[in-house]
Amino acid sequence: MSEDLVAAKELPLGSAGSAAPTKGPRSRAWVGVVVTLISFVLAFVSGAIVMVVADQDVMAKFAYFFDQPSDALGAAWEKVSTAYGALLRGSVGSWRALTETSAQAAPLICAGLGVALAFRAGLFNIGAQGQAVWGALIGAFVGFTFTGLPLFIHIPFALLMSMAFGAVWGGIAGFLKAKTGAHEVIVTIMLNYIALYMLQFLLTTQLLQLPGRSDPISPVVQFSATMPRLEGTRLTLGFFIALIAAAAVWWLLERTTLGFRIRAVGQNPNAAATAGMSVSRTTIISMMVAGSLGGLAGAQAVLTPTLLTGFPTQLSLGIVGTVGFDAITVALLGRSRPLGVVLAGLLFGALKAGGLTMAAQAQTPSDLTNLIQALIVLFVAAPAFVLWLVPVLREKRTKRVDSNTKAVAA
Repeated sequence: MSEDLVAAKELPLGSAGSAAPTKGPRSRAWVGVVVTLISFVLAFVSGAIVMVVADQDVMAKFAYFFDQPSDALGAAWEKVSTAYGALLRGSVGSWRALTETSAQAAPLICAGLGVALAFRAGLFNIGAQGQAVWGALIGAFVGFTFTGLPLFIHIPFALLMSMAFGAVWGGIAGFLKAKTGAHEVIVTIMLNYIALYMLQFLLTTQLLQLPGRSDPISPVVQFSATMPRLEGTRLTLGFFIALIAAAAVWWLLERTTLGFRIRAVGQNPNAAATAGMSVSRTTIISMMVAGSLGGLAGAQAVLTPTLLTGFPTQLSLGIVGTVGFDAITVALLGRSRPLGVVLAGLLFGALKAGGLTMAAQAQTPSDLTNLIQALIVLFVAAPAFVLWLVPVLREKRTKRVDSNTKAVAA
């Protein structure tokens, strides 16, 4: 081995004489950004194709495409432009639409943070749905049971109780994982069903059921427990709580000893144990923190006021929707990073807010936005496929690696 090669290997990354390696990571980061943007484009293009194929009137014009192609192309363009135009107007087209996006995004961000934190600990938290159910149940119970409390006490009390019960529900899965080796995926899926059926049962009892009603629905949450909102909009305190939660998770993971242990256990539990860290205790704590964030998402669902009444939606079986399952896609799209989860939550919140307008104005299926969400995650999770579709990016990466190798060997 030559002396020059030895000297090149001893140079730190980014030092003088190693200009090519310094540019490598930066270029790879830009390639990742481009791949993500292309994934969005592919998802919306695929959604447009589904819209066109599912519309019988448009497909009827494609029957004589070769005779009058303008009719078919014009009808397809009108369908797609109308649908996506309505999607934009319903999500970011006005101040009111933006606040609706924030309201839809807040619980997604909270639950997504819980799933992402578990990911960083090497755990697959499928139980955000059950944790959100408990958060909604306890938040609503505190909201309509405790009367006479001032707003600045009632809201924090409801939120903290929701987070506490969510933490307990997540901690059960963490304890079983740490002490018995039970797989957290199976355990959390079963806990989701238990939480749902417990809610179904409790809504038929005097504890939660609205007096005088036979259907499973709770009383209305007191105004003192209702999230304050900007008048005439859906911008509530809950959205800012979600942003504070994201900042808190970032601080926990990046600036605390516990966060270091969580990341260490997630990357290599055997090495962490060898270094003296308690893997079981870290697992339990991680699932408890993740569960508290899921509980916070459930509290958002029952304490956020609607635009028409100014009061939250009453607790019922479908109160949390699919927020816990959507949180998995939010965490995946956000790369399990707090900032990424916030951006992914805003994106999915915009799709949910705009999807209502799109379904009403363009007569598209209500599940189309769910399809677009799934396609975005699919393409983002398969960067090799995107690079195969766009070989220019792959060739640039190959050339860069070759040039770096030549620079080191010179």
